[in-house]
Amino acid sequence: MMARIEVPEGAGREASRIWQLAPSLGEGLHSMSRAVYEQSSLAVREREVARMRIAQLNECHV
Repeated sequence: MMARIEVPEGAGREASRIWQLAPSLGEGLHSMSRAVYEQSSLAVREREVARMRIAQLNECHV
């Protein structure tokens, strides 16, 4: 069973509004995401094939 939380009302996607509950965590996630997607030494296609292979090894259907 998944936990249920109250999502703040407002404009924008639900996922964006959830980060309003813990802005410092959102800032950390944004920094990590920026490092992975904007400062990576891998080309986009290489990164995506690695992501797909990791999902496959974890038995997540891509």
